[in-house]
Amino acid sequence: QVQLVESGGGLVQPGGSLRLSCAASGNTEEYYSIAWFRQAPGKTRKGVASISNTGSIKNIDESVRGRVTISTETTKDTVYLQMNNLQPEDTGIYYCGYCAPAMCILKYTYDVHYWGSGTQVTVSS
Repeated sequence: QVQLVESGGGLVQPGGSLRLSCAASGNTEEYYSIAWFRQAPGKTRKGVASISNTGSIKNIDESVRGRVTISTETTKDTVYLQMNNLQPEDTGIYYCGYCAPAMCILKYTYDVHYWGSGTQVTVSS
């Protein structure tokens, strides 16, 4: 079992920034990846970014490229999602997901083995 705990969500004005954290614990494999997905109200989860546990491989969805960076602090098994210039369309619940041993594919959710409970991000003036 792997546990994922997200934090860092909140209410921010358009143009603002947030940094989300996803802390992994439990029986993580030697090679795994963590991905962030956004679920807007009434919509399916959409992949935002993913990173390997070593930090050597990163994928950013083209819709947020240039505004979002993903990083990892390997000693803490924590992944960060830095989001800048946030817009109302970024609103949603952000979930982190665990995939192993391959990278999470941002277009799909079926390869995610474990999910966190999510953190709410609201972008509004």
